[in-house]
Amino acid sequence: MSDVRPGKLKVYLGSAPGVGKTYRMLDEARRRAARGTDVVVGLATCHGRPHTEAMLEGLEILAPAGSDRRAGSDRRAGAGRPAGSEGPGRRPEHHRAPGELDLAALLARRPGLAVVDELAHGNAPGAGRNPKRWQDIEELLAAGIDVLTALDIRHLESLNDVVEKITHVPVGETVPDRVVRRADQIELVDMPPEALRRRMAHGNIHAPEDVDAALAHYFRLGNLTALRELALRWVAGHVDERLQRYRSEHGIDGVWEARERVVVALTGGPEGETLIRRAARIGFLPRALGSPGAGGDLLAVHVARSDGLAAGASHAALVRQRRLVESLGGSYHSVVGDHVPTALVEFARAENATQLVLGTSRRGRLERFLTGSGIGETVVALSGDIDVHMVTHERAGRGRLLPSRRRTLPFSRLVAGPVAGLALPVLLTLALDRLRGPLNLTSEALLFLLAVVGVACIGGVTSAVIASVTASLLLNYWFMPPVGHFTLGDPNSMVALGVFAVVAATVAAVVDRSLRLSRRSARATAEAETMSSLAGSIVRGDHAIPALLERTRETFGMDSVELVDRLPDGEGDKGSAGSGDGRASVAVPIGTGSFLVLRGRPLPSSARRVLAAFAAHVGAAVERARLAEAAAEVEPVKAADRMRTALLRAVGHDLRTPLAAGWAAVASLRSRDVEFSDEDRDALLATADESLAKLDRLVENLLDLSRLQAGALHLRVRATALEEVLAPALDSLPQDGADIEVQDLDDLARIPDVLADPPLLERVIANLMGNAARHSPPHEPVLVCASALDDRVELRVVDRGPGLPAVGRERLFEPFQRLGDTDNATGLGLGLALSRGLTEAMDGTLTPEDTPGGGLTMVLSLPCARPVP
Repeated sequence: MSDVRPGKLKVYLGSAPGVGKTYRMLDEARRRAARGTDVVVGLATCHGRPHTEAMLEGLEILAPAGSDRRAGSDRRAGAGRPAGSEGPGRRPEHHRAPGELDLAALLARRPGLAVVDELAHGNAPGAGRNPKRWQDIEELLAAGIDVLTALDIRHLESLNDVVEKITHVPVGETVPDRVVRRADQIELVDMPPEALRRRMAHGNIHAPEDVDAALAHYFRLGNLTALRELALRWVAGHVDERLQRYRSEHGIDGVWEARERVVVALTGGPEGETLIRRAARIGFLPRALGSPGAGGDLLAVHVARSDGLAAGASHAALVRQRRLVESLGGSYHSVVGDHVPTALVEFARAENATQLVLGTSRRGRLERFLTGSGIGETVVALSGDIDVHMVTHERAGRGRLLPSRRRTLPFSRLVAGPVAGLALPVLLTLALDRLRGPLNLTSEALLFLLAVVGVACIGGVTSAVIASVTASLLLNYWFMPPVGHFTLGDPNSMVALGVFAVVAATVAAVVDRSLRLSRRSARATAEAETMSSLAGSIVRGDHAIPALLERTRETFGMDSVELVDRLPDGEGDKGSAGSGDGRASVAVPIGTGSFLVLRGRPLPSSARRVLAAFAAHVGAAVERARLAEAAAEVEPVKAADRMRTALLRAVGHDLRTPLAAGWAAVASLRSRDVEFSDEDRDALLATADESLAKLDRLVENLLDLSRLQAGALHLRVRATALEEVLAPALDSLPQDGADIEVQDLDDLARIPDVLADPPLLERVIANLMGNAARHSPPHEPVLVCASALDDRVELRVVDRGPGLPAVGRERLFEPFQRLGDTDNATGLGLGLALSRGLTEAMDGTLTPEDTPGGGLTMVLSLPCARPVP
């Protein structure tokens, strides 16, 4: 099989059911068969549509899997499917064709072309070796068989949720996008929504009885229009991918204007928003006018220098501009490059851009004269067939907005630098004056150069220039002939002194720049570590407001951090960390109507960016806390509503049954039309008595449960012996129930008394034994035994019933739950819920356990009335 040429796949993609995908697919199959291709219809779903069924005439049709093979080619796949079963209505779709694809038979037949409808269809369990039909098709392709198939846009995995939001119809069967994208051909079967609705109204898609519902729901004009746009956009994107792949494979660098793509260059300056809006208008983007639709692509790009230096770039401005680009339907990109014009043009060519938008230079005339051509002129020279738009703006020609002057060195070093620039050359001169013999002029000049570099490390470039001038003068006066004069007799000495001054200044500038980059890198590393630490604390779950405030205080070294509702009074504080009564130095809004106030030292502006991230996390934590508080307030109301709903559902049957039985018995006894024998009269009276007793127990359970939930149940706890409550509990059970075996009374007598309310404990035990008796199989008695352990007594009620998995056991104790019961006559499901509530009110516990060998054991644990010796 390794030498077999893989088959080719052609997909007919439609926006909705009924556009004609199957018809178009079968028409292609007929054309190929007429040209001599060996065509077999593996499976085609016609939905009872006569025109589609007519296209099967003359084609060989493979019988579906599991059908009578003698039907042979007279069997039309899908011809007997009920009309309208394809089209989605208001229910999730999980339809199945009347037969599944017989993959083995199709592989054995090995035609040149196979028609396999419904690419996203899921095979019936056990019907084949693959769960999905697209997996069957992949096997056909691997065997060298060409395949025609059809698919609705709603079945694509990437659009599944989008279609559900539009149509409000869940789609149960999907196919991965990669399967469809690998197809050799994708043909869009398109139809205007109005025409599709007319086809539906004429009965050409669904059965007549389904037409009105379909037109009112899935086939609404808005739904069909949105689905059509999704299909067109998806196919357009696929075509664009194929075009890009073709250009890449053939090394085509030129721009093909198959689609308008506008790239706008952003520098982080104030002119960015103007450029973005201008680029949106150039690209005719409907989103720029506030309406969705097709149009050119808008791509914004910012070129960052690899050395980290970007004159005039503002991070905050880039963030705002990115949001604006995305709101206009465009995308934002950031690339790294040392030569900005080259990086811009390379990006534009890689994206097959047709137009490039730049702002005119902000440099003044003098700066442009001194530095030569700017970025715009270079981009125009390199652009080739890309149209370049130079957009003027209000900052054009006014010079760059320099960042605010910030001290990058502490004040002590700013003072020590110039002092060292003056003092260090003088001290070096005094030291070298004593070493005139061993050292020559070259060595002395190098030592002065080393001093200049040292001063640059202390105070920066300004101090280095001072040191360079001082060293040059001292070197001229003390060490170059004629010594003791500021004149140079030798031209070579003059050149040497000039070279020394230039080298000293250059080295000082390089050292200063290196130090600035090092400081900036250290700052960036510190910020990254801080943000990483913050993210790690949030991932670990340390997102409580006090913890975030404390972390903020520690990170920025402040005296206190507070969360206040309003400024400047600071009333309504939500939390604080640290202490300090000083005046607020920084107040940052957190987006929830509150402010994060930091008190203490003045915060440098370089830390504001990290502070904004901390404020965002604090704001998110505050919002989470408010939502949790609101949810906690709503939860009791929801629980009460669930309780009330369940009560109303259950009471409708469980109250009516004993009332009806009792009323019927009393009505019969009062009737004068029938003479009852004494035996019949006793039976009717017993029925009435039993019904009223059942009704009394039901009402009493409901009242006790409501008292428990309201905390109004009054207990009379005292020392209680188990044999005191076991006998009446047994007497309260029906006589026709399962047998109950109780531990010997002598053994029970040795069990310590428990602290309990005797009537309530009796009811708990009766409920447990009655529940165990209902679930025990015939001839399997329920075992009741007790034991003492430390300061508690455990009573176990053991049954041999079906038991319950550990996952669902806690639901046993929810009101109105009857796990495993299908008969409403077993009661409201209050017994175990009431039993646990009464047990916990008596400071006890009620827990389920597995019975060894099968079944369920209820363990009732109560405190001893006196310590066990």
